[in-house]
Amino acid sequence: MTNSVESKPGKRDRLIEAAVRAFYEQGVEKTTIADIARIAEVPVGNVYYYFKTKDQLIEAAIGAHARTLDRLIAELDRIDEPRERLKALVQGWVDERELAVRFGCPFGSLTAELHKRADPLDGSAAEVMRVLVDWAERQFAAIGRPDARDLAVALIASYQGISLLTNTFRDPDLMSAEGDRLRRWIDAM
Repeated sequence: MTNSVESKPGKRDRLIEAAVRAFYEQGVEKTTIADIARIAEVPVGNVYYYFKTKDQLIEAAIGAHARTLDRLIAELDRIDEPRERLKALVQGWVDERELAVRFGCPFGSLTAELHKRADPLDGSAAEVMRVLVDWAERQFAAIGRPDARDLAVALIASYQGISLLTNTFRDPDLMSAEGDRLRRWIDAM
């Protein structure tokens, strides 16, 4: 007999998902362990069974972002042409513009906040961002561009900048317009 009721993910996974969400929506410094426990629907005392410190939750959230990026890259790599892969990446950003209006870039915001802290977690976050830049560089190299690294940095910087402006001005049309510009830029190569 099959159970038709879907079970919730385990407590640890729910805590990680809740940490990712809370850090994105509230920021690292404003988020408390109690906030994460509430979102995860886990008693506060149980959090310490899985994570002894808030920094361990931050590290787990960075790991969750890395896994999400790995899945995204695997999905994009199923597209045959490098230009189309890059444009699909851009379209994914545009599709999330309403979240950018409210909270900015999920990972860029976290990375920027961690760089203000005096601890090694900002280096872990930078490594995840580097994976995206390296992937974009491979796409531009596959197109035949000798300046692939510079173009990859420009693409990711453009997204980070438009995420900030979209959030600052609370205007999703900014992200849409930049997405259109980036797709034309990629096509012109």
